[in-house]
Amino acid sequence: MTTRETLRALPVLAHQMPSFDPAGAPPEPMTLFADWLTEAVAAGVDEPHAMTLSTVDADGAPDARVLILKDLDATGWHFATSAISAKGRQLAADPRVALTFHWREQGRQVRVRGAARSADPAVSRQDFLARPEGSRIATLAGRQSAVLGDRAELDRELADVRARLAADPDLVAETHTVYAVVPTRVEFWQADRERRHVRLRYRRTERGWDRELLWP
Repeated sequence: MTTRETLRALPVLAHQMPSFDPAGAPPEPMTLFADWLTEAVAAGVDEPHAMTLSTVDADGAPDARVLILKDLDATGWHFATSAISAKGRQLAADPRVALTFHWREQGRQVRVRGAARSADPAVSRQDFLARPEGSRIATLAGRQSAVLGDRAELDRELADVRARLAADPDLVAETHTVYAVVPTRVEFWQADRERRHVRLRYRRTERGWDRELLWP
């Protein structure tokens, strides 16, 4: 069987999915997202806080990677990374980003478009200290996306950082930065087996949020 035949034989949207009536959607997208996230957690969706962060580099070429949602509030969607990582440098040059959530078990996607703004350093520090030890050690190593000579070099660096952290548990990576994505557009997509998908887009205007139904 060819790869194409294998792919064509795979089932799509073959499981039970919740319904979504856009007529009852709240006036702003954060509330609806929080509701959908809560439903995803209750339904046992694996890592429902995982999201794809898309940025562009200096040449306008897109990059995408999966991160974890840290928080959601009236400001927007929050995530954290090193300011000197590849994505951190891209954000400094062009803060426009897109976030994508995919909850396969529920046939739902949420797409967020907006600009990433760095939080107050105190917020970033607090977030760093709340991270698991392994995450703090990896961040303190501070070479994310740099070329690695060999795995032994990584092991030596991590061992050194582990010793430093043991000596100073409050050690913080100064480059660790929390960002809030201030949204301009948010689209909610609910799959339907008959392909009568529901797409509801929120678009920020001077008046607030406009809601628009989109063709599937």
